[in-house]
Amino acid sequence: MQDQEIAISHLGVYYRNLEALRDINVKIQPGRLTGIIGPNGAGKSTLMKGMLGLIPVTQGTVTYQERPFASQLEKVAYVPQRSQIDWTYPATVWDVVMMGRVRQTGWFRRFSAYSRRMGLEALERVDMDAYIKRPIGELSGGQQQRVFLARSLAQDAEIFLFDEPFVGVDQKTENILFSIFRELVANGKIVLVVNHDLGESITHFDDLILLNKEVIAAGKRQFVLKENYLTQAYSGKVAFFKPKAA
Repeated sequence: MQDQEIAISHLGVYYRNLEALRDINVKIQPGRLTGIIGPNGAGKSTLMKGMLGLIPVTQGTVTYQERPFASQLEKVAYVPQRSQIDWTYPATVWDVVMMGRVRQTGWFRRFSAYSRRMGLEALERVDMDAYIKRPIGELSGGQQQRVFLARSLAQDAEIFLFDEPFVGVDQKTENILFSIFRELVANGKIVLVVNHDLGESITHFDDLILLNKEVIAAGKRQFVLKENYLTQAYSGKVAFFKPKAA
């Protein structure tokens, strides 16, 4: 499925006159749950934002299906970090989820019966349909994250990008997130997740991209989670999950 992958080639980013990413070369495959890991300040979120064109890149290319990624953003569902969202904005759960159908519908046009069904089904999948009229700012962190997951599902996208979705969420939400990520990759979607946790949850990922301003290692989880790579990325200051021996 080489022609279905995202290919990042020689990507570089300077942010506020500092080098944030250097010569990034990775490929992200459909049907594989891929995580971006690394220490604070490693450029994990920067890589995702650079892919989306949210910040300028100084060099390199990002392609999907051998075409420029930035020209295909209608195929992408992106969920930013919760800290970047204005939770005081007066929107209900339903309003937020249906934002995922605006691109297909157009601004100031009524949603079709199909779009409304997509929105409701997405809320049911994340167990948030009972909160449909609740203001988004009144929800817990985990509930808010599930609503934004539902919005991404309503988009019916091919590519799903999540920036640190597990921060500040409860175990139920984490379980729902991973369950739906698994459904998406089983259906051949691309799912890329920025993840700060090297605990047991890391075992859910098929592939990993280990960053510290450059790619330290990338590929299958078992290959990336080697002590020498982790020591290099985290300067020896890391404790990570080790599965129990059988």
